[in-house]
Amino acid sequence: MHARRPYLFLALSLFVAMWVAPGTGQKGAAVNGDWRAYRGDPGSTAYSPLDQINRDTVAKLQVAWRWKFDNFGTAAQTGTTQTTPLMVDGVLYFTAGQRRSVIAADAGTGETLWVWRLDEGARFDAAPRKVHRGVAYWESGDDKRIVVVTPGFQLVSLDARTGRQVPAFGQNGTVDLFKQLDLDIKLDPQGRIGNSSPPVVANDVIVVGPAFTPGGRVNVANIKADIMGFDARTGKKLWTFHTIPRPGEPGIETWLGDGAQYTGNAGIWGPFSADPELGIVYLSIESPTNDVYGGHRPGNNLYANSLVALDIKTGRKLWHQQLVHHDIWDYDMPPAPILIDVTVEGKPVKAVAQLTKQAIAYVFDRTNGRPVFGWEERPVPQTDVPREWTSKTQPFPLKPPPFDQHGITENDLIDFTPELRAEAIKALQGFKLGPIYTPPTVITPTNKGTIHVPGLGGGANWPGGAADPETGFVFVGSTTAPSAIGLNPNDRTPRPEPAPCCDTDYLMGGSLPTVRGLRILKPPYGRITAYDMNKGEIAWQIPNGDTPPAVKNNPALKGITIPKTGSASNAGLLVTKTMLFAGEGPGGQAVLHAYDKATGAEIWQTALPGPQTSLPMTYLYRGRQYVVVGVRGPDGAGAQLVAFSIPADPPAGGRGRGGNAGGNAEVQ
Repeated sequence: MHARRPYLFLALSLFVAMWVAPGTGQKGAAVNGDWRAYRGDPGSTAYSPLDQINRDTVAKLQVAWRWKFDNFGTAAQTGTTQTTPLMVDGVLYFTAGQRRSVIAADAGTGETLWVWRLDEGARFDAAPRKVHRGVAYWESGDDKRIVVVTPGFQLVSLDARTGRQVPAFGQNGTVDLFKQLDLDIKLDPQGRIGNSSPPVVANDVIVVGPAFTPGGRVNVANIKADIMGFDARTGKKLWTFHTIPRPGEPGIETWLGDGAQYTGNAGIWGPFSADPELGIVYLSIESPTNDVYGGHRPGNNLYANSLVALDIKTGRKLWHQQLVHHDIWDYDMPPAPILIDVTVEGKPVKAVAQLTKQAIAYVFDRTNGRPVFGWEERPVPQTDVPREWTSKTQPFPLKPPPFDQHGITENDLIDFTPELRAEAIKALQGFKLGPIYTPPTVITPTNKGTIHVPGLGGGANWPGGAADPETGFVFVGSTTAPSAIGLNPNDRTPRPEPAPCCDTDYLMGGSLPTVRGLRILKPPYGRITAYDMNKGEIAWQIPNGDTPPAVKNNPALKGITIPKTGSASNAGLLVTKTMLFAGEGPGGQAVLHAYDKATGAEIWQTALPGPQTSLPMTYLYRGRQYVVVGVRGPDGAGAQLVAFSIPADPPAGGRGRGGNAGGNAEVQ
């Protein structure tokens, strides 16, 4: 392990000299100009009351500094970064590189203050998820710490001032999470379980969400997800919640046969949330093995695909709602639950909004789990795959309406010209079409699989949404992305461990057709939706950006006026006192937008060095508001953080003394 402190004395002087103006935000929002949690606050609102940057001043924004990831891996490795910094007391904290090095940087210049990295050897090499989204923060009096989970599944507590591991936490600052699992199956956890999103820290408890190898070509058996709570001071494990119930535990009755004995996963690979006042942590739990076939695990499969509320001190389940029964569509739940107080029919409601890959916004009373706008079980299509099992119904809220397309018919296909529409219809011959929750089908000489809308990467994803506590609005970026899912019978030829394939009955196959390089569905290809959650209604909806050049310049559309399509990508959102900031996401254009949060009208945009890869955040430092976003570098370069601010007026009599920032930062 390494902790470099080349700028420690500078850092200490900054702590003494810095001034941060008090915030004016409502309860739950980022306060005092800081950004102390992954999405601004424990409730994942991505909201800040700061308004120095507003509709009248946003056009003055300029790049203040950049922090480049060039020394933390190849361009291909760092270009996948999804880290969003925290800002506490004038210092930014974030992760860099696949090894998840933790960085502390000056909030005003981007200057590197310290770097920490743990050498995990083979444990890192085998890690199932090396993508990273950031760190968490905890403090008690003068004890201030940064908390991170490594790719190799170790929980680490660092002194926020120095970057050194805290000796009183675990063993010299580290808790080996492999040793904390309630393993009930004889499988080595190395290479099977890891982490990709920051832990949640609230009420002096650290809650860790595990992540697993994803996909539709994995073994039926795997390690089960243990959601674990740890004492923030000592690292002692306080509790474990079994997302797949053990024999005798509540929920085991939803696993028919013996599937619960060996089925694994059902972790939390996306971010999640907590309400410190209620003392509740909200878990958005993913699918069990595997993504598109569940014949080995008949039943509704609690607590997979469920929103679960736990007492954060004890891990005791308070309530749950399963949002997908027996998932075989990869409708796991990566968006963080959003906690927001609304007024429904004149009554105040402490709500939690769970956005989903199936493009549904489920809204519950977060104190008791009751649906705010009502919901019902509706009949859905049933499987014809041998040995598969499907639920006869799935839950649908009565309000609000879906934020993206549900299901597919011929009427949904592109119709820029009659010729393109005819080609689209022909391209889908042999595929099964249907409403949402139409099951996958077996690939045969006459069947190419099932077209799913939303597809594997459709709807909302880990970027999730944002909320405005002033108006009760919830914003979400989504992708209108169909998928072709076909099942190929697996011969299950015995293979040595580790198996290059898997032992499930079927392997995922299928290929989604395009038409002359165009997507097969009508645009928009990506959307930003604003819900008024006081009413359970869509207030406005716009495409995610302009029409990409690959669509504008497609020869098949020459001379044709087409509507704004938006990018087929999940916008990353930030809401402030007056505006909604949005990048277009990793698959979008390299543009940062500012929209009127009340209407969706675009106020401003600026070019970025590359497409947005992490979520935007904002903070106030020495009287100046900054907006920071992570992007892929231009022309194959590595990722970078880009900080925007309104330039300060130069001092009278000249520019004064200046200089380049240290570390990896570039001051503009």
